[in-house]
Amino acid sequence: MSKAPTVRLDRLLANLGYGSRREVQDLIEAGYVLLDGDAVIDGDERIALTPDLAARMTVEDEPLDPLPGLVLMLNKPVGVTCSHKEQGPLVYSLLPERWRARNPALSTVGRLDKETSGLLLLTDDGALLHRIISPKANIPKRYDVTLDRPLRGDEASIFAAGTLMLEGEDKPLLPAQFEAVSAQRAFVTITEGRYHQVRRMFAAVGNHVTALHRDRIGALALPDDLAAGQNRVLGEAELAQVFQGA
Repeated sequence: MSKAPTVRLDRLLANLGYGSRREVQDLIEAGYVLLDGDAVIDGDERIALTPDLAARMTVEDEPLDPLPGLVLMLNKPVGVTCSHKEQGPLVYSLLPERWRARNPALSTVGRLDKETSGLLLLTDDGALLHRIISPKANIPKRYDVTLDRPLRGDEASIFAAGTLMLEGEDKPLLPAQFEAVSAQRAFVTITEGRYHQVRRMFAAVGNHVTALHRDRIGALALPDDLAAGQNRVLGEAELAQVFQGA
């Protein structure tokens, strides 16, 4: 069995967003960092990054934040943008302030546009991020679509054909699944991530999307009890569901 990697305590806490090296050192020297109930007062001490560390270490009487390799699911509300730089409300403002200072930084796994709500993943694991968004991953993503006008009735066959061309593009879309829910509502499942894809698909068949909500990535469904704007840490079993159905 390989040994767990180790890191200096002051670096660990600084990278988790607890403050600058000086601020972290002050926390440590004041006895606010406990490991297995005992104060660790030397910032140079190397700490083994074991899976149970967050359960064994406290900072100012609170459990240590999740270690690097963090994966979150967030129920993105309408009106926030998946960006670090754009103007207006950003999705990162929905996270705890300390998590916004982590190094490596948390990034969204793909994007939902400002007017689209629903299931969004965030992680500080770059390799995992690219594994999920890679076109080769072929991970299905399901959207709950509300439309301006009634469905025509031929959307399922058009979307499934693999021949639909979006305006301004020269490569047809991959086949997509379609399920009508009512006259003006449907579920659409796609495996690509082209710009405003679902909205443009319905525009191509003469309709207009008035509301768009992603409720599933792979076999991972957005929980009913996760309110808009809220997040929770994904466990290994839930993360594995992302790759089911690919």
